[in-house]
Amino acid sequence: MTSHPLTQIGRARAVIERVAPEINGGRFPIKRTVGEEVMVEADIFVDGHDNLCCLLLHRPAGSKTWTEVPMETVGNDRWHACFHVFTVGRHEYTVAAHVDHFLTWQNDLARRLEAEDIIVALKVGASLVAAAAGRADGSDSRKLKELVVKLGSAATPEAGRIIAQSDSLTMLMAAHGDRLFNTEYDRVLEVVVDIKQARFSTWYELFPRSCLVKDMTHGNFNQVIKRLPDIAAMGFDVLYLPPIHPIGNTFRKGPNNNLVSGPDDTGSPWAIGSAEGGHRAIYSKLGSAKDFRRLVMEARKLGIEVALDIAFQCSPDHPYVTQHPEWFCHRPDGSIQYAENPPKKYQDIYPFDFECEDWKMLWNELKGVVDHWISEGVRIFRVDNPHTKPFHFWEWLINSVKVVHPDTIFLAEAFTRPKVMHRLAKLGFTQSYTYFTWRNTKQELTDYFTELTKDKSREYFLPNLWPNTPDILPEFLQHNGRPGFLLRVALAATLGANYGIYGPAYELMEDKAIELGSEEYLNSEKYQIRNWDLKQLDSLRDFIASLNRIRRENHALQSDWSLRFHVIDNPLMICYSKKLENDILIMVANLDMHNAQSGWIELPLAELDLPFDRPYQAHDLLSDARFWWQGTHNFVRLDPQVSPMHILRLRSRLRSERDIDNFL
Repeated sequence: MTSHPLTQIGRARAVIERVAPEINGGRFPIKRTVGEEVMVEADIFVDGHDNLCCLLLHRPAGSKTWTEVPMETVGNDRWHACFHVFTVGRHEYTVAAHVDHFLTWQNDLARRLEAEDIIVALKVGASLVAAAAGRADGSDSRKLKELVVKLGSAATPEAGRIIAQSDSLTMLMAAHGDRLFNTEYDRVLEVVVDIKQARFSTWYELFPRSCLVKDMTHGNFNQVIKRLPDIAAMGFDVLYLPPIHPIGNTFRKGPNNNLVSGPDDTGSPWAIGSAEGGHRAIYSKLGSAKDFRRLVMEARKLGIEVALDIAFQCSPDHPYVTQHPEWFCHRPDGSIQYAENPPKKYQDIYPFDFECEDWKMLWNELKGVVDHWISEGVRIFRVDNPHTKPFHFWEWLINSVKVVHPDTIFLAEAFTRPKVMHRLAKLGFTQSYTYFTWRNTKQELTDYFTELTKDKSREYFLPNLWPNTPDILPEFLQHNGRPGFLLRVALAATLGANYGIYGPAYELMEDKAIELGSEEYLNSEKYQIRNWDLKQLDSLRDFIASLNRIRRENHALQSDWSLRFHVIDNPLMICYSKKLENDILIMVANLDMHNAQSGWIELPLAELDLPFDRPYQAHDLLSDARFWWQGTHNFVRLDPQVSPMHILRLRSRLRSERDIDNFL
């Protein structure tokens, strides 16, 4: 056992424990976006019955001056306070506390009854105020000295007590109290503050090579530019492009992942690199660097950011293979080891060897790739399979980039084990793909989204929901027709503030898998150009546009933490809400895509600020229908052939009988 050192700290009596939010003992920062609140809590207590002054301290990283926020007790020695972050970058926060001898004296004085005790106590208080006057300067010092005199010359004990309890003295003593024996939490914690698009974004993925018109055989950036107004009209603010680099010829894949390709086959964009160049080059058939910069500029004019795929792997034809063979693993015969996931072989891809002797140069080169595309105007990156690269590499790369470009967003495409996904989020990835793609039942959705929005991991894990990707055609979409596509995009758009779709395939309800039991698309766009007929009459374009308009117009859908699930007495239906101040939305969905379902929902009226004794309006923002609801229990019925979901905006106060008549 070690004894406490006989130093000044031995007289610092306050104890600070269980500070929250704190990730891995302060090893990792929490995350917020500009304008959001950081609520900090801590267990703070002291021996005996003295009163404490507890302070939340916060500042931009690099600043030497703390901003102090008084903390309030919430009972059982738990204290809390909050601050808001308004600038992008890193901020710091911690907690401090000390025994407040003046506040202790002030509270004791209020309980004293005998005049003699009060007179003696006033003299003690005067000495505390005199000491504070010595610490203050200017007008505060003069005011405190005047109060010392008033305490000592009070006409009656009761008059002295009134002076002692005055707001002016309390405020001055709070500003100049004795902090000699202050206890500071032993860690300075961090919060990474991102742009608002990190919290609320709507992604649309397309392959530029499939943006075709008339007799074209290969799309390009100019054709993507022509599509931008349509993408903006659907309400998307992120346009995500798969790799735009030259594609290797060696072991190039044919249609449907065929190991044999013909002379006109385009191969997979993820087999990066050829004689044309590597990760900093653009495939010539897509256009030039100037064309790409124009695409970025034109998209931004429409409120759309271009997100680029970062896939750190090479085709056998990549310039790195000949220039830096030491960056790859080698087989016993000296050849470079291609990617494998036995029994699968990916001979068109060479993974990097992050354990190679020249790892520092490799790291710097890969960071240079990100820096290059930032210089071309890109601020959002979707990172391919980050869980197959070292954690330390990503932490170094992302933090290094964000020091210079704090407005950069990194989305982790990590459909992998939960702990790996969470580690990637902790060490710097802004957003992450999720398991939403495979959560279909009421219980699955409730459990998973309760975890995402209520667990402490919400402090660092920002989910991005995708009902499909070029790699994944979920079984649910294969067998549930149009209602299934309507439901899954509506769930994604309302359960999560960040969501995305693999565009044309979703708009046009592509549901054919390459074989039974597979999640691989038949005629996958990963391996061939697709000529999409975006003018199909049964396209989901209008429905998706409505969803995204509702998201933009209702701030409750622009964050995740207010999500609450509510009781509905039908296991094939789900009900949940999001609320931000007076913006109250109730979502009710039928999870049975083949039959109409009905049920009674139960709403917590007080929690939702809804009246108990009068009706309130439920306005379906999808159909524009209006319902008159009253009380906690209300009936709903949904036919999936019409619409599998209600998005109901509740109006909690009706001003007159005319208001009631208006929505009947």
